[in-house]
Amino acid sequence: MVDEQLALETIHKVRNGVSVVTSFRGDEINGLTVAWASQVSYSPPMVMISVGPGRHTHDMIKESGCFAINILGESKMELAKHFGMQSGRKVKKFENIEYERKVTGAPILIDAIAYLDCKVHSSHTAGDHTIFVGTIEDCKICSDEEPLIYRTTDYWG
Repeated sequence: MVDEQLALETIHKVRNGVSVVTSFRGDEINGLTVAWASQVSYSPPMVMISVGPGRHTHDMIKESGCFAINILGESKMELAKHFGMQSGRKVKKFENIEYERKVTGAPILIDAIAYLDCKVHSSHTAGDHTIFVGTIEDCKICSDEEPLIYRTTDYWG
């Protein structure tokens, strides 16, 4: 049996980009910062995100059947913290944040260096998270800036 603590420490050596996943429920919009987003298929192009069921955005994704992955650039650490260090149940995270809506209706951040606007293809329980697999309905590269890379110490000191 693997030592869980050692496994978690080892997993932290895997580098992931930082994105803000957004969705909606009726007129309500929300987003959360994630580091667990990845490609899962070339044909058709598909991606996945991993979201804890306790997150406000989780149920929005389930109900709307869509999400957007807003990929953040190296200069957007504060934006990542804004969406990641407070709950959308208590704070209107999009107040004073510029966004637009594209194909699925999920918010697309104007400050993202790229986005993937996705329709949920399937969802799967994986331990304490839900993996949402999405088909890409729309996407765009908006900047040549390098992506922000997640390091635990940047967020949890």
